[in-house]
Amino acid sequence: MTTCTSCGTSLFLADDKALTAGQGGEMHDTPLLFGIGDQVVLGSFRIDIYGHARYSYGRGFWDEFWGVDGRGDPYWVSVDEGDIVLQEACPKKGGPRIKGQPRLGEKVMFERRTYRVNEIETAECVAVRGSFDEQIDVGDTHTFLNATNQSGELLSGEFWDGGEKWFQGDWYDPFEIKVVRGT
Repeated sequence: MTTCTSCGTSLFLADDKALTAGQGGEMHDTPLLFGIGDQVVLGSFRIDIYGHARYSYGRGFWDEFWGVDGRGDPYWVSVDEGDIVLQEACPKKGGPRIKGQPRLGEKVMFERRTYRVNEIETAECVAVRGSFDEQIDVGDTHTFLNATNQSGELLSGEFWDGGEKWFQGDWYDPFEIKVVRGT
């Protein structure tokens, strides 16, 4: 998926076709630590940023940046109220299983670790810029949950009609990340 910087139209490129994915939404200016074209260094990870999506959850918003490491593996870098987390998608068939609607305080088991759900909200995509490895449409909504374990690792899930996706990751101190500005 990519967004035209001139007109704001989002396109989804699939096989030999370019499909219109709508408009990129209004990405209001806010202070950002990094952006599209930058390389973000989080511990031993170096992520080249290609896409930026903004999600609203009613009382505020957060920014999701999509990029790849030096091997081409995809990652998401989320920035919410100054907190930064680096996440990768869990395997589709190996993700956690939750029976029914998740609840605050519920325990979730994943890879022999126990996580506790500490946030459940509804999110709406309000703007996209750049390129992604999946189609993201302005106006799409989903329920998300965040759960942490005793070590502070994050497990998050996204749920929508007919699907779900899980991610796992670690938090980083914003003062300890390094940004190599794109040219």
